[in-house]
Amino acid sequence: MLALHLLFPVTQIVPVFWRLLGVLPLGLGLAISYMAEKQFHQAGTTVQPSDVPSCLVTDGLFRFSRNPMYLGMVLILLGVALLLGSLTPLWVIAFFVGWIHSQFIRHEEEMLFAQFGQDWLEYKARVRRWI
Repeated sequence: MLALHLLFPVTQIVPVFWRLLGVLPLGLGLAISYMAEKQFHQAGTTVQPSDVPSCLVTDGLFRFSRNPMYLGMVLILLGVALLLGSLTPLWVIAFFVGWIHSQFIRHEEEMLFAQFGQDWLEYKARVRRWI
């Protein structure tokens, strides 16, 4: 993001004073990511996307989002983009969401269905993927 901002800033879309608001999504994203990872550790399951989970975490932050860690990452990126204030860092967010969905979320959801079957389907029907 910083490289894009410095090399190809395109245009400044956030006035200097308002850029400080980027601290809010940045901090929120860090907190969400930390709390979600902590929930996985407390449940005794893996946070590694390629590892088979030992349990389906559906409480805490996972009552509101099936992917709070990825949501936290997007908020972190949004915070950094706002702090930088130019247009090009926003491209990273769009790329990241598409990449995460195609390379991780789809595979993880297939793995969760294979591991937890009906419990996964009920959770999936009840809770949105992002928010």
